[in-house]
Formats: sequence, structure tokens, C-alpha cells
Amino acid sequence: MNQSFMEKLLDGAQVEWKTLGEVAKILRGASPRPIAKFLTDDENSVPWIRIGDTSTSSKYVINTTQKITFEGAKNSRVLKKGDFIMSNSMSFGRPYILQIDGAIHDGWASISDFEDILYPDYLYYFLTSNSVQTYWTNKINSGSVSNLNLDIIKTLPIPIPSLHVQTEIVRILDAFTELTTELTARKKQYSYYRDQLLSFKEGEVEWKTLGETCDVYTGGEAPESS
Repeated sequence: MNQSFMEKLLDGAQVEWKTLGEVAKILRGASPRPIAKFLTDDENSVPWIRIGDTSTSSKYVINTTQKITFEGAKNSRVLKKGDFIMSNSMSFGRPYILQIDGAIHDGWASISDFEDILYPDYLYYFLTSNSVQTYWTNKINSGSVSNLNLDIIKTLPIPIPSLHVQTEIVRILDAFTELTTELTARKKQYSYYRDQLLSFKEGEVEWKTLGETCDVYTGGEAPESS
């Protein structure tokens, strides 16, 4: 993986490289079957986390549309707030951070027990980087598997500077993220006002075709000389 930009952010800080499996617990989700038997409307039951509960515009899972019974949760993988999940099939490799406790099915992999070594937002930024996404794709394309299995996730190399340096990297990347969000909002605002200012009701202005107001040529056509 190309770590040149990461190296610039680290700026000579001491870094130890490990595999993700060395610094975190990585497990696959599990599903109680048949799942319909364990779904419930009881608000005091266990949130059942599905891909539909995530959004590409958010890094968090904040609620679920379904819940399962505690009996069903015994045959699933129950996670706590702060743990990471990643889809291992459709849209594989996209990480999310749980802001709730909940259970995951076997379409998810979980990453937990890393807090003593990895700052959560540092891990999130690293996992969403282009280099890691390319790593996943190359690993899958070079083998006989068609999904992101635990062995691939566990062997991902990750640079581990001190927690202090990790928080500084997160501070820098947060600033860029905030700027990007602001620019996106301004672009939407510009598009809205452009369309409003250039929209006229019937009778407010004179309408003409473009050909009535200027000369129009296609490629290869030469305008006649006067």
C-alpha cells in the first residue's frame, strides 16, 4: 500500500507495523435461524443490525428497524457500543462504528478490543482510505473467495504510532472533512439559487430560441465570412 501521505502526517514519528488481527479481535456475525422466529417488537430486546440500518453518509450505526429476542441473540454475535462492523459481501470493506449495543448476522464482520492500541477515529480513517479499499479488492480478486473473509481482514497491515500521534492525525483529517462538508453544502446552495434566479414565470420576460439570439455552429462547420 502507498503510505506516502500517511508518512507525511506521521512526520517522522515512531511507527510500529502490525496486522489488524494482532491488535484487535475480529469475528464473524451469526444468525439465529429461522430469523423470523426471533424477531420481536419488544423495545427492551436486542437491536438487529442490517445493511439497511447504515448510511454511506454516516460512519455510525445509531439505531435499527428490527430487534431480536434475547434467545435469538444467544445464537448471534452481540456487540457493544464503540465496536466496528464491516460488510463482508455486498459493498464489502466499508466500516461503521456502533453507537448502540446490538447483534449482527453473518454478513458482517466485527472489530473490537483495540482501544488500548488504536484510537477509534484513527482506525476508521485508515479503514476508509483508498489504499485499504484497494487492498481488500486485490486480495479478493487474487484468490478463489468472493467475499471479505476473516483471514483477509486479520492480515491487513496497519501502521501504529502512539495514541497521541493518532489523535493529531485525526484532528487534521477532521479539519479536511469539515471543509469538504462545507464546500459540498455551498455547492448545493449555489445550485439552488442559480435555478431560482434563472427561473421565470410565463409573461415575466421575453422568451426566444438560442438560434434567434446568436449564431450556432457544430464542430467542423466554418462560419461564412462577411
